[in-house]
Parts: sequence; structure tokens; C-alpha cells
Amino acid sequence: MKDILALIKEKQQVYSQLPLFEFMQDQSIVPIKRLSFAPCAAPFIMSFSDLCKYVLRQDTTNDPIQKILNQHTYEDDFHWQWFLADLEKLDFNYSIHLNHSLRFLWSDKTKTSRFITHELYKVIVESEPVEKLIIMEAIEATAEVLLSITKQVTEELQLITNQEYQYFGSSHCDSEQDHNTRSNNVREFIETIYISERTRQKSVYLVEKVFELFTQWTYSLLTYAQGYQVSQPLVLQLDREQNLKVA
Repeated sequence: MKDILALIKEKQQVYSQLPLFEFMQDQSIVPIKRLSFAPCAAPFIMSFSDLCKYVLRQDTTNDPIQKILNQHTYEDDFHWQWFLADLEKLDFNYSIHLNHSLRFLWSDKTKTSRFITHELYKVIVESEPVEKLIIMEAIEATAEVLLSITKQVTEELQLITNQEYQYFGSSHCDSEQDHNTRSNNVREFIETIYISERTRQKSVYLVEKVFELFTQWTYSLLTYAQGYQVSQPLVLQLDREQNLKVA
């Protein structure tokens, strides 16, 4: 397993250099714009709870690896509540008609955020517990990069707004570090798991697949953030785009 964990670290390092994270660390851009990808990320962030509860979790089990997975899903499946709270504090919670919301959530802008959930579902349901654990480790590695940088941005924002941000701020980062899988005994157990050559080959594919999906996701978030007009509510942007299509 140590070889696979080392591969995840290697992929994480490459992932951390993607343009989205450069954009987010550019202090010449106002902090709110650097986090303006948040509405575009909503389909995946909100559906991650379903992946935890209905795909990764299997409560009736004697498998020690599955038990670790189960514990992790219970620790993660409520984070969407923090996300909604931050949308409110970041002024992205516009009052709009249901049809406007649906049009946005199923638009091309959020296509990749929806697609990543479907693709993760497919690889998870076709995997054994140890492979699911590897998928989870890879997902957590991508989250660690994103959240470490959003934490920096929210720290800048806090000086302006005097508000704390749960999902994008230190609360989430601290929660990730407190996961059961980060405890010394569980970490040691994971590192010493034996995997066959066949499983190792599939695990390499799974790690590459996860980072490929999240890389595509970051590019869609960057495109959205770069085009976002900070002073323009989502409903006005949707109407403007619709008018342009009709014209």
C-alpha cells in the first residue's frame, strides 16, 4: 500500500500547481472573486454526501477496511451544511426562482461538477473495500490542496468581513486533520495493508482516474470564476446569457 500512497502524494504535488490554485493565491484579485467558483462547485459538493452515505458506506460489515471507510463517511457526509453557510456569508445565496436555480445547476457551466459525481459513482461501485479506500485517499488529497488555499483566502476575507467561514476556512481544514484515518494507529494499519499485483495495477488506474476527474473539475471552476462579475447577482448573469443566446 505504501507505493500507492506515495503515488497519491506525487499526484497531489502536481495537482497543487494547477492554474485554479494560482488564481486563488493571486492577491491582486479581490478575495471574493477568488472564491466565486463556489456556486459552480455546488453540484459535486452537495452530492458528495450521497457518495458517502449510499456508495462508500456499507454498515453491515466485518471487514476492517470497510469499517474505516464507514467511519470516514460519517465524518464527511455533513460538510454540505458548512458549504451552504459559507454561500450565505459570501453573498452567493441569491433569491431566485426555482427555474433559474435548475437552469444553472443543469447548465453547461456546472456540467463537470455533475459529471465528476457520476464517474466517481461508477468506479466506486465496481471496487472492493481496499480499492474504495484508495479512491477515498485520492479524493482527500485533492481536498487538502483546495482547502489549504481557500483557508488562506478566507483569512484575508475575515479581516474585511469579521466573519468566520466553515467550509472554506479553518474549521474544515481542522476537521480533515482530525479524521480517524489520520490517527497514528489507523494510519499505520492503512500503510501496512497488503495488496496483490492485480489490485496494485487497478489502484494505479483508480488514483490516476480520480486526479484526472478533479483536474478537469478545477479547470471548469477556474473558467467560471474568471467570468464571474462580483457585483452582478447570478440571476442577472443567467438572464444576460439567455438573452445573448436568443439574439
